Amino acid sequence: MADDLCGALEKLKLASAESGVDSMAGCLDCLLKALAHNNAETSEKIQESGVLSLFPSLLTPQNACTPKVANIIAEVAKNEFMRNPCVGAGLVPPLVQLLNCKDQEILLQTGRALGNICYDSHSLQAQLINMGVIPTLVKLLGVHSQNAALTEMCLIAFGNLAELESSKEQFAATNVAEELVSLFRKQVEHEKKEVIFEVLAPLAENDTIKLQLVEAGLVDCLLDVVDETVNGEREEDMAELKTASDLMVLLLLGDESMQKLFEGGQGSVFQRVLSWVPSNNHQLQLAGALAIANFARNDGNCIHMVDTGIVQKLLDLLERHVEEGNVTVQHAALSALRNLAIPVVNKWKMLSAGVTDVVLKFLPSEMPPVQFKLLGTLRMLIDTQAEAADQLGTNMKLVERLVEWCEAKDHAGVMGESNRLLSALIRHSKSKDVIRTIIQAGGVKHLVTMATSEHVIMQNEALVALGLIAALDLDSAEKDFEGATLVQVLHKLLSDEHSAPEIKYNSMILICTVLGSELLHKEVQSLMFLDVVAKLRSHENKTVAHQASLTEQRLTVQS
Repeated sequence: MADDLCGALEKLKLASAESGVDSMAGCLDCLLKALAHNNAETSEKIQESGVLSLFPSLLTPQNACTPKVANIIAEVAKNEFMRNPCVGAGLVPPLVQLLNCKDQEILLQTGRALGNICYDSHSLQAQLINMGVIPTLVKLLGVHSQNAALTEMCLIAFGNLAELESSKEQFAATNVAEELVSLFRKQVEHEKKEVIFEVLAPLAENDTIKLQLVEAGLVDCLLDVVDETVNGEREEDMAELKTASDLMVLLLLGDESMQKLFEGGQGSVFQRVLSWVPSNNHQLQLAGALAIANFARNDGNCIHMVDTGIVQKLLDLLERHVEEGNVTVQHAALSALRNLAIPVVNKWKMLSAGVTDVVLKFLPSEMPPVQFKLLGTLRMLIDTQAEAADQLGTNMKLVERLVEWCEAKDHAGVMGESNRLLSALIRHSKSKDVIRTIIQAGGVKHLVTMATSEHVIMQNEALVALGLIAALDLDSAEKDFEGATLVQVLHKLLSDEHSAPEIKYNSMILICTVLGSELLHKEVQSLMFLDVVAKLRSHENKTVAHQASLTEQRLTVQS
């Protein structure tokens, strides 16, 4: 076999020089046979022989040997060590040119060759995109949709290229959505549907393509898949159900595609998705809740959905998952409730529906994603709702859990949301009882730490809450303020030239308030606040400058 191979390689060089088509075809057959027998070893010998450099001139539509040459390239490029030599031999440009020919065998082998050369190389794939292969491949898919092998080659290429962000714009400029949906409708076999799904998912991350897929009718195909597989017990049914419902949720992440499917809340798609929530299938419950969370991305949709009773559906779903529940479903249902609670007009309706009672059942959860959404939902619900903030803020079990989560250093999101909810309970209730509950649970130190956050919005929320604590119950809080070094923190915030104007303003308000405590007053005097505040009188922000004058007067009078 080795001798035959060496002979074939030598003959190939001669045949190429003499343009002997018949003898060349025989040599190429010999190479293909050797590759089928031992691909890696044969590829190495092909590289060593230098025949790769002969191939670019052979890759023309007129050459009868072109399919065999492309096939050999496809075979050798299965080996990682051969990919750079193929690029170095200049094989990519002539292969790309061949994608414009009409011969189906040449197209198939060319597609395989390019796919293998560029496999797992983003830089080479990007090069192909720049050479314009995407519109060419989309056209091929339309023209040769009856050729299963060519169709598969195009789909594999799309799957690889679609993962690159640079490809999305080019795909969006073609009719790829129509071609893929048309192809999907014809598929019966699970494997073939899966291959198309694998292309649709990365493409559907692009908002323009999302809308194109919706307009091409993909949603009806997905709903049909759900109907066909929802009661199926085979593994492939469950896989198809998951893929179809996940893709449906992905399409709803685009604002235009989501609104098109919502149709003012009257859309048949929206109604079908709603029917998934009470289903007994966890995957459909999950997709239904996530779909509602996506539909709830603008106030108009949220108001309509709350008025049509969606909240009760979500609460029923959550109730089913309290004990040993499905974490992903819990997370999705809480996400939907959080989004629905954003418009002010929805808050009291949702509070009246008993949302907080159900949400609080998940307080014992040890799952950070659930904790995070639970906190966000409660924070949205109590925004501007004094009575609800009062009720929750005096719930010692909740406040103690919040204080515990304020120390969840491994989960920054949970930690941040806990702090924000603690602050919100005080800011929206303005209640002495709430403040006392939070002091008793040890929450003050966390609010002081929150005032040093890198996020201005969190700093400000913390300072406003601390200001209310100082104004309403300074006596109860002074020891905690001292222990958490509040006065030093305020000094630092006022001295830092990078502090936002609102941070400086609220820090000065707070300094004036804590002067009412003898303990804290001494600290203020020892830290020379007068010097820091005096400098702020010339601050470019007029509100800050004015407050600096007032604060300076107060400090001078009480020094």
